[in-house]
Amino acid sequence: MIVNLMTPDSLLDAFPHPALVLDTASDTVLAANSRACRFLGQGHGAGFQFAPHIAGNFDRFLVFLDELGHRGQAWRRDIPLQDSAKHPLTCELRGTLIADISHQVMLTLIDLNEMSRHDQIAEASELQRLGLLEWQRAQDFFNELERQNQLILNAAGEGIYGVNADGKTTFVNRAAREMLGWSAEDLLGRDIHTMIHHHHLNGEVYPAHDCPIYQSFRFEQVNRIEDEVFWRKDGKPIRVEYVSTPIYDQNVLAGAVVIFRDITERKENERKLRDAMQQVQELREQLEQENAYLQETIASERAHHDIIGTSPAILQILSKIDLVAATEANVLITGEAGTGKALVASAIHKGSARRRRSLIHFKCSAVTTDAIEAELFGQIRGAFPGALRDKPGMLELAHNGTLFLDDVDELPLGLQGRLLYALQEGSVTRLGDTRARAINLRVIAASRRSLDTLARRGEFRQELHMYLNVFPIDCVPLRNRPEDIPALAAHFLALACKRLNMKPPSISRHSMEKLIRYEWPGNVRELQNVIDRGAIISTGGKLQVDLAHRPSPVGSSAAVVMTEAELSSVWRANLVNALRATQGKVAGEDGAAHLLGLQPTTLYSRIKKLRIQPDEWLGPDMANHI
Repeated sequence: MIVNLMTPDSLLDAFPHPALVLDTASDTVLAANSRACRFLGQGHGAGFQFAPHIAGNFDRFLVFLDELGHRGQAWRRDIPLQDSAKHPLTCELRGTLIADISHQVMLTLIDLNEMSRHDQIAEASELQRLGLLEWQRAQDFFNELERQNQLILNAAGEGIYGVNADGKTTFVNRAAREMLGWSAEDLLGRDIHTMIHHHHLNGEVYPAHDCPIYQSFRFEQVNRIEDEVFWRKDGKPIRVEYVSTPIYDQNVLAGAVVIFRDITERKENERKLRDAMQQVQELREQLEQENAYLQETIASERAHHDIIGTSPAILQILSKIDLVAATEANVLITGEAGTGKALVASAIHKGSARRRRSLIHFKCSAVTTDAIEAELFGQIRGAFPGALRDKPGMLELAHNGTLFLDDVDELPLGLQGRLLYALQEGSVTRLGDTRARAINLRVIAASRRSLDTLARRGEFRQELHMYLNVFPIDCVPLRNRPEDIPALAAHFLALACKRLNMKPPSISRHSMEKLIRYEWPGNVRELQNVIDRGAIISTGGKLQVDLAHRPSPVGSSAAVVMTEAELSSVWRANLVNALRATQGKVAGEDGAAHLLGLQPTTLYSRIKKLRIQPDEWLGPDMANHI
């Protein structure tokens, strides 16, 4: 059988692909057809070694032979081969085990490049055969596409028409014909500018060379016009907005397409809206003028109505308020707790040019040291643990208004420099941010202690003191102006009775003398508390004045046994008195915790446990008057 395969007229030479018989035991090619010799670059048909034609991956070839021996047939494309000159060969290797002959296989080498060329030739032949049919199908497709485009153009709500390079109309869709009143026969092939775009709305002639559509098909410009007119066949104008776009035929400017919309109704509605807004603006200005007049009248009749008193000290304060309110000067208000510093600040703001904007009240002693920086300057999300959102500070909130820094002497020394810089530069940067925001504000500060003394001791920045102390106002304590007590008492009594929905009791001469003789360490705030308490306990139509409202101490000589509830009541009253004496301040040397000999955290806990509310030491309406 082998001898027959090696003869020239053998079946091996009849194979259409390179083929050979390989003895795997000796790696000897026993026979090969001419195609295999040419493909491998061998000059003879047998006797050469096959291993040199395996290009560097002999393991895959061994796996291939194992598969061939096991299955009888195998094929692989991942075994790199090369010819005798070591040129790489791209081929598919197919193997068949020769039956009854040990270690002999027939290998077929299929040239993949040649196969690809054959496929391309076959494909080209098929395309050529089907070419005429495909061209016919393409022509039908484009005819259908053109028909569909015409349907789309006619279905569009906007008017669409085309012009060639000479300005002659090439197509007009149905919407354009309906809006303009012209038929397709009227417009096609004619100069459309002279028919629909010949005049402006005011009657002036509209030359074609000035028309944006002309510029599109002459100078290759896309033009969007928001307000022009087209003229209908009946001579009536319609307001339009349009876009004119140049069109090209194989990179040659062929004309332009114009898409337009009738905006006549919209323009009429806009005109009506403008007229209505003008009327609203006129009415608004009229109301503002009337309101300003009324406000001025009310202000003149009730000037500084919250500051009650006729003593020389009060009259002097009112005079200073009138002097400084209309200016932009910073004001420093000093005085004991409860003397009305917040009222003075509010009166200055109400009398200033900034009265239409907010008066931002920031109490420096009411915020912890850790939080005061964020409260003043603001924060951005992630600036510090717990900063979950962006938040403007008091400086930003007071922009174009007034910032009232109450208890400014409690401001931490480390923040005073930053505050001074922000106020002088007119900008503020939030915590965690790098962008500065412009601010324009007026500053009114209040202090219970002398800032001059604190500055000399190094507890307050001298520069900030000078910045704030442009116009000082000192609030005189109530004990130094007893002549104001009757008016204040009557005012607070009226407020308390209105709140309690009761008929105001009368104030006897004896009660009034007690009020005048009292020293008032808590000033006006304490006076209001006394009047509120008196209104509650009064009977018989006369105000009961209790100036010695203190919890009764447990006498050491009397064997008095108190219940738990009574002890709790004594504790509660004592805490309220301590908070009243310190105006609600808990921590610090002048705080309630220091007075009671307790830790601030302990006092906070007891206040919460006993459910003590701020109005018990401040009075519910004191915020509006002190």
